[in-house]
Amino acid sequence: MSASRLLVSDIAWLVDFADDPAAAPIVRTGVDLLIEDGRIADFGTGLDVPDAEVVDGRHRVVLPGFVDTHRHLWLTALRALTTDSDLGSYLELVLGTMAPRYTPEDVYTSTYFGALECLDAGVTTVQDFAHVMYSPEHADAAVSALADARVRAVFGYGYPAFDAEARDLADVRRVRAQHFASDHGLLTMELSPAGPSYAPIETVREDWELARELGLPITVHVGAGPVAERPILALQREGLLAAGTVYVHGNSLPDEELALIAESGGAVAIAPAVEAQMGHGAPMIGRLRAAGVRLGLGADVVTATAGDMFTLMRAALVTGHLGAGSRPTTADVLRAATLGGAEVLGLADRIGSLRPGKRADLVLLRADDSNLSPFGHDPVGAVVSSAHPGNIDAVVVDGRVVKRGGVLVGDPSAGVLDNLVSSAERMVRAAAGGVR
Repeated sequence: MSASRLLVSDIAWLVDFADDPAAAPIVRTGVDLLIEDGRIADFGTGLDVPDAEVVDGRHRVVLPGFVDTHRHLWLTALRALTTDSDLGSYLELVLGTMAPRYTPEDVYTSTYFGALECLDAGVTTVQDFAHVMYSPEHADAAVSALADARVRAVFGYGYPAFDAEARDLADVRRVRAQHFASDHGLLTMELSPAGPSYAPIETVREDWELARELGLPITVHVGAGPVAERPILALQREGLLAAGTVYVHGNSLPDEELALIAESGGAVAIAPAVEAQMGHGAPMIGRLRAAGVRLGLGADVVTATAGDMFTLMRAALVTGHLGAGSRPTTADVLRAATLGGAEVLGLADRIGSLRPGKRADLVLLRADDSNLSPFGHDPVGAVVSSAHPGNIDAVVVDGRVVKRGGVLVGDPSAGVLDNLVSSAERMVRAAAGGVR
């Protein structure tokens, strides 16, 4: 059996998306999917590939792997710590009090387990906004954790929120040279600075120039203030608006700012569950679609909400019905969770749909589980309205099976789960006692 060839056979339903966001979802039934050397090679019926590893697709729904466009993986150890907090309380406790207590070992453990959580829930690609880079050792720990988990990830080198002295531009250059010589591997890099909403324009200019120097895209939180009331206009005035920049949240931005994002070729990552829970502002999905802005979904922080894409899709759908603009459909939110997310991260040429030639990232759901059966009335609607992580039978990343039979392959948490628990307990004790 050749490990470089994988055959997903007799697929009951295969759901995919075309490049045109206005096109209807593509649903195929009774097909086989051949993967060779990590890429999707072919579709067909009754494909005969005797040397391939076989994944049984009977009674299964095959989807492109989910793409999380904004998550802070380093916060995994603080799961559910801020479920009843608003944004101000979260910032004070988590970024002001807890973050400075993170050691490089804490960063590694939380990032690693956060990445495993993604894989277990079918999130095959995650943007890791790692704004806890207090030292070169912290940065190395985060990158090592992503590599060890073998998730597809965009590592966003971020600066600690309330510690200007920890902003180390030389280390950004080091990490780029040492860990990310190629932009085509499983792990890629971007810069995740404070940005115009939260930093002086002189600092913003320096960060954007560094990103240009290193050929890095940017992901940045945006809102109306506290520094710049019109952050996108501030970037335009400085000549810093660039295609491929990802703006996170933006609930308080006026429509004129969204129009500037669309015109510049930018995109927006929304976190509908966290934005509702913490009071960021009115839902964004309808306004973004009306403005023609590309959008993706993100879990943001598991300190406040669940970290799976099914929860995010339902949050986007339900809150979107209450916001401005047209009501999103289940197809809209499933596209945002897959190909739309890949477009936001600049990876749509590699992932996000199941087109031959793309990297093979995909998820298999058990369509015959009690909460999904009978499945065939509306495959897209059933996935968005009713599925959950417990329905995931298999996950494939870059042609490699990472979850099979509902279990992550190789028990990757064995022997190290205690590290996550002890890390969480130590940080909470330290914060309660006021010691670092």
